Amino acid sequence: MHKTLIVTNDFPPRPGGIQAFLHNMALRLDPDRVVVYASTWKHSAEGREATAAFDAEQPFQVVRDRTTMLLPTPRVTRRAVGLLREHGCESVWFGAAAPLGLMGPALRRAGARRIVATTHGHEAGWAQLPAARQLLRRIGEGTDTLTYLGEYTRSRIASAVTDRAAARMVQLPPGVDEKTFHPASGGDEVRARLGLTDRPVVVCVSRLVPRKGQDTLIEAMPRILAAVPDAVLLIVGGGPYEADLRALAAATGVASSVVFTGAVPWSELPAHYGAGDVFAMPCRTRRGGLDVEGLGIVYLEASATGLPVVAGDSGGAPDAVLDGETGWVVRGGEPEEAADRIAALLQDPDLRAVMGERGRAWVEEKWRWDLLADRLRELL
Repeated sequence: MHKTLIVTNDFPPRPGGIQAFLHNMALRLDPDRVVVYASTWKHSAEGREATAAFDAEQPFQVVRDRTTMLLPTPRVTRRAVGLLREHGCESVWFGAAAPLGLMGPALRRAGARRIVATTHGHEAGWAQLPAARQLLRRIGEGTDTLTYLGEYTRSRIASAVTDRAAARMVQLPPGVDEKTFHPASGGDEVRARLGLTDRPVVVCVSRLVPRKGQDTLIEAMPRILAAVPDAVLLIVGGGPYEADLRALAAATGVASSVVFTGAVPWSELPAHYGAGDVFAMPCRTRRGGLDVEGLGIVYLEASATGLPVVAGDSGGAPDAVLDGETGWVVRGGEPEEAADRIAALLQDPDLRAVMGERGRAWVEEKWRWDLLADRLRELL
């Protein structure tokens, strides 16, 4: 692999799925051949301290820009070019193609031999807007490879770029650490701590925002409780939608059957998955297709933990489920359909076991980080 400059706005300790994706990939590359150029998470004393501590723990060099939002401005482009030359990098990986991939031609002129730009859900949204489509087209022409998460994102992004750029697209989804997410991850301890030991648990692990569908799960709870009276919904994660969700649980009359954990440290997430009997996140597409699920790594992490999953039909989420084998895909925003699938799983331990085992095997076959990191090394 050429020595590589990773240019990204999305990198820990800033939380999020893209951040985790990039960090896990970077950790599996040769640390002597990686330099990360990333934004600053927060300017607060707490944020600076957390960022400095995180960066010091990494096996590769991390260079932070002073801004909290890395954009392809002339100043940022000059900094990226300087880092490329200073560290002798021959390859560039843009952690998110839009908009940072617009710096590709400048880095090429500075000596980059290979330029790879990874697309996520938001680039599929860009592909629907005329001005953004033109920028995406420029990014496709200025890079050697655009990577995509799954068929949903590929088809939409390919429609916005040239035929030549579309032909160079390669799938590179996030992976799952099957050694971290596994059936014996500590779920019993979490259930005991939360007082859920003897209750059937539906768990949802995600940031609390409207697209993810936690509100659909709350609205589904009366129907679930009618079939499984002692069921409980465990909502794991923090986010701006939490107050609305708590109010909805109270208004729906199911507050006593909904448990909010708030934000949970990453190290504790595997055990929180393991606390569930069923994983459910019936995500939906919003804003006319601009707010869409790119893939949904949480479904794969749940599968690795041995849980059957109930996913929404937003964007690329169905790519993370073998419908009818590892779980079911339901229409986002439809509480009745989600409730029926969840209740059926809660009532049938044998079906849960079969789907959970199939999901675990599928992750081991296709979604391991080491397999996907090998693919990235080849591209770079």
